[in-house]
Parts: sequence; C-alpha cells; structure tokens
Amino acid sequence: MTAASFLDQSPWLAGLFWSAATIALYGAARWLHRRRPRWWTSPLSIAPLLLIALVLALHENYSDYIRGTHWLMTMLGPVTVAFAVPIFEHRALIRRYWPVLLAGVAAGNCIAMLSAWGFASLFGVTGTMRLSLLPRSVSTPFALAVSDDIGGAPDLTAVFVVLTGVFGAALGELLLACLPLRTSLARGALFGMGAHGSGVAQARRVGSEEGAVASLVMILAGLGSVLTAPFLAMVLP
Repeated sequence: MTAASFLDQSPWLAGLFWSAATIALYGAARWLHRRRPRWWTSPLSIAPLLLIALVLALHENYSDYIRGTHWLMTMLGPVTVAFAVPIFEHRALIRRYWPVLLAGVAAGNCIAMLSAWGFASLFGVTGTMRLSLLPRSVSTPFALAVSDDIGGAPDLTAVFVVLTGVFGAALGELLLACLPLRTSLARGALFGMGAHGSGVAQARRVGSEEGAVASLVMILAGLGSVLTAPFLAMVLP
C-alpha cells in the first residue's frame, strides 16, 4: 500500500499528517530565513513551495490537504489578536497621529482594491477570480471573510494574499532604501498597508515603533475592506 492510498483510507491520520507536515515545513523555513534573512527565503515563500512538492510527490490534491489543515486556517483569526500587544505598547505614538493613519489607510485601501479590479479587467479576468482578487491586500482572516461575502473563492483569495505579502515585503525593502522615509510612522505604514502580515514581520525587524504602526495599519485596512469591498463589488463594472 502506498503512502497516498493509506492516507486516503485514514482521514484522521491524513489530517494529522498534513497538519504536522505544514508545521514542520514552516519551522524549517523559519530556520532557513533566520540563517539567510532575504525576502525570497521568507517562510511565506519557502513553506508553500515545499508543501506543493510534498503534495505532488504523494499524488494528493489540494482538497486532501485543506481537509486536514482547515483548523490552521481557522486559528488565523484568534492569532490576529496578538497584534494588539505592540499597538498597546506604542499607543502614545498612535494616539498622536491617528488622523494621518486613518486617512492613509482609507486611501491605501481604495487604491489597493481599485488597482486589483482595474488590472483584472485589463487582462480579461472576470467572475469569481476577479472577486477573489479584490481583498488581496489585507490579512488572511479579513480577506477570506470578504471573499466569501462578495462571491469570490476564499481558497483562491488566500493564494493572492500570500503572493501580495511576499512581493509587498520585497518591494517594501526596495522602497525603504530609495525613498526618504525618515519617520517610524511612514516606514511602518508602508509595510502594514503594502504587505499585511508579512509586512508587519518585516517592519518589526526595522524597529519596534515601525512594527506597532504596521500592525495597526494592517488591522485598520482589514476592517476597512470588510466595509468597502462589498460595496465596490456591487458598483464596479
């Protein structure tokens, strides 16, 4: 009996196997990233590639994988609460600049969703895929909820969110080197708006204040998308 057929006949064992494989490969990817901290060694880049290779090697499919690891996706919501810690620690900075932060998040949210819709229309992407692209620039728990609400495919949205985070963090590093962003507020907002969770991790490496601002911007962007994405999905052609 092959490993694939054995997993197919034992759903509980398949769930345990895929959950353990996901956690182990993510841990290995983090170890690699600590040794070689580059954007292309980010766990968000390496772990999915390793998992795809494992799924293909065992002749399994995405449905088999997600069936065993759905609880990990569910945990993303409660885990997001942890971002409140750096926000609380730097509440004085945030209280001082909250009007600027709100204005920036509102503008960034609109630009992110309108650009996603515009490029999808430009390249002839319509229907479910275009709706799945709309919330790509916010953290996964918010993006999945919005995608499901507006008629997109949450699983497809999750892929777009990961890609946005990986490339957003890489582009953020480049912009940080090129643009004269001298304040922690500007640097943190750049990562939080452009690369959500991955950007927060990158911002925390830059500084604690940057990480706090990025966390707040990411959460505000998620809340904003929940409110505005359904409206945009109805009114945009």
